Amino acid sequence: MSKKVLVLGEVREGVIRNVSYESIAAAKQISDGGEIVGLLLGDSVANLAPNLIAYGANRVITVEHPHLKSYTSDGYSQAILEVVNQEKPEAIVFGHTSLGKDLSPKISSRLKSGLISDVTEIEGTGDSALFIRPIYSGKAFEKVKVKDGIVFITIRPNNIAPLEKDVNRTGTVTSLAVEITNLRTIIKEVIRKTAEGVDLSEAKVVVAGGRGVKSSAGFEPLKELANLLGGAVGASRGACDADYCDYSLQIGQTGKVVTPDLYIAAGISGAIQHLAGMSNSKVIVAINKDPEANIFKVADYGIVGDLFEVIPLMIEEIKALKVGS
Repeated sequence: MSKKVLVLGEVREGVIRNVSYESIAAAKQISDGGEIVGLLLGDSVANLAPNLIAYGANRVITVEHPHLKSYTSDGYSQAILEVVNQEKPEAIVFGHTSLGKDLSPKISSRLKSGLISDVTEIEGTGDSALFIRPIYSGKAFEKVKVKDGIVFITIRPNNIAPLEKDVNRTGTVTSLAVEITNLRTIIKEVIRKTAEGVDLSEAKVVVAGGRGVKSSAGFEPLKELANLLGGAVGASRGACDADYCDYSLQIGQTGKVVTPDLYIAAGISGAIQHLAGMSNSKVIVAINKDPEANIFKVADYGIVGDLFEVIPLMIEEIKALKVGS
């Protein structure tokens, strides 16, 4: 049976995050020919609606309000629940981002529905869809099927490919006025402590450093390599604890979970907490002086050597390839 699916388009600094387009692709599979309804929340987001349509949404609802300029779970949940009450979707898809992880349990609780979080793959369509998600820190996977009620999932970024963009697609865009009241949290100021450039959780290439980087200055070659590859810089908890970099770069069980096409681990031993955040990367390259380091057990390619010798050589070779091309 076809389903109406509501997809939250997550906006950051005036741009729709790529995971929102991946969510539309997931919704298309769940809907089995049903309607895909995009949802945009903010204080000025109507101009972004055509992007969701270009990536597969049939129509888009925008909710604009001064209290939605910055994310709060109270404000966003009031807006989303009002849309759900009016639209009555059979399925809801969020990105498994910081916002999605914070908001989805609250929404599912209010709707008295189940929640399948951190979905990395979907098998089948419509009522027969099976949702695959990692468990036990990524050491195993489970397949979950929804037998009754709303299908509510969050999808991990970089796992479900978005549909091909079609700027000629047409769809309706409507605005909905929602009263946002009784906020327990008011955002006065936002101070960002995140890496410049590519968003770490959505990066196709991640260059991560561990304690072996030895200092904050040791991260500079990693940043240069990441910039050359169009990627982002990450770190192990050990590097963050040692104050080599900010915790916003932390990858692992208590940090960000990433699934890039290429993950370069420099000076990272491979503690299980770190592996939980990156072991599903498509290609893993490990650089470590210790040939017995645990990181080599999950790596596709291993380089036993000093990262301060290996990374500059990689930078030199990549620069030469770029000049040659």
